[in-house]
Amino acid sequence: MADLPVGGVIDVPLAQTGEGIAECELLKWFVQEGEEVEEFQPLCEVQSDKATIEITSRYKGKVSKVLHVPGNIVKVGEALLRMVIDENASILPSVEAAQDLVAQDSKINELDIADSVLKKEKIRGVLSTPAVRNFAKQLGVTIEDVLGTGHDGRILREDILNYAARKGILKASSEILIEDSSAKNFLGDQTSPNVSSAYVWEFEDRSLPLRGFHRAMAKSMTLAAKIPHFQYVEEVNCDALLDLRASFQNEMSDLGIKFTFLPLLVKSLSMALSKYPLLNSCFNEESQEVLLKGSHNIGIAMATAHGLVVPNIKKVQSLSIVEITKELSRLQELALSNKLSSDDVSGGTITISNIGSIGGKFGSPLVNVPEVSIIALGRIQKIPLFDEDGNLCPASIMMINISSDHRVLDGATVARFCNEWKRFIEKPELLMLQMR
Repeated sequence: MADLPVGGVIDVPLAQTGEGIAECELLKWFVQEGEEVEEFQPLCEVQSDKATIEITSRYKGKVSKVLHVPGNIVKVGEALLRMVIDENASILPSVEAAQDLVAQDSKINELDIADSVLKKEKIRGVLSTPAVRNFAKQLGVTIEDVLGTGHDGRILREDILNYAARKGILKASSEILIEDSSAKNFLGDQTSPNVSSAYVWEFEDRSLPLRGFHRAMAKSMTLAAKIPHFQYVEEVNCDALLDLRASFQNEMSDLGIKFTFLPLLVKSLSMALSKYPLLNSCFNEESQEVLLKGSHNIGIAMATAHGLVVPNIKKVQSLSIVEITKELSRLQELALSNKLSSDDVSGGTITISNIGSIGGKFGSPLVNVPEVSIIALGRIQKIPLFDEDGNLCPASIMMINISSDHRVLDGATVARFCNEWKRFIEKPELLMLQMR
């Protein structure tokens, strides 16, 4: 067991969860106050910009006080909970901790008093939305005379209507109201014949705080927006690729693996990167250096209920198509259950965004900093094309858009790389010549 600190009662801080991580969102607790905890027992689950992590206990003891609730943002090094790790120690905090709690309670009481005064001030000044105020003005109602039934005495549209009906104001005010017969017909009996249809429905705005992967996306896209991008769009014939996928599925059905065209695109992308390594690099703005990455760690953008996440398949140049398929399936399952590790989402060297699996012909993505390239794949469409002999025939065409950091890559390099990748996609038998 870890060395016990003197005093018996300790603060358990949020440990460093990864390089560059300054804060995490608390997702859930596995323990509660008064519960006995073993060493290395999970205490809680947090989510950083990169992954979901379980925080474990360094000590054996009893939980004295939980300091945060799920949804809170906790800084690295900030206390998550207090724990009694000495059997002779009381469940109450130490003297210093108790003084801190008294001070905190005093501050809380002061805040409560201030909040109460503020609420009274708001009520005295009439709490309502601009739409409700305007509605009262249209009816000729003095809003200060209306008793609000909403939260903290907020005056609602219904309060104005009820007051106007009681005072007999509603009927007399009809001449100043704008009638909208089409809306009235749509709403039927729900509208009053004396009330403008513009005020029948009232909608309120809501604020949604960014958390977890959403917050990470906001940060990374803010950085990416400062980078000068070069966009390169190309059409690729996927007939041979789809035939190969169908062949794999038929011949390898005993493995219980569902083959898609994405692993084939990932492998062929790696083959093209071997010839054009500059696209598999990162840029250091401070030193003005480009670092060519040895491993092809190809990231796959995945949309989940928890937000956009980009796990990557490590060392693709050393993997078979079957191994890529299995690894892709593993990452997808972990992403959907929000269980990706820090290693799964770090170390990427280039990214694929398969937006076509949802819809759309092509997209214009922003690079995933510090990478220098990202590729958007559109949906595969069956369209008529002329072959080399001038005959009209159907073809499975996919649009690809390569977005690159123009500080590192010029248009000619990106075009030559795309031609190489396109050659492997349209003639996948060429992969056999260079596979190891």
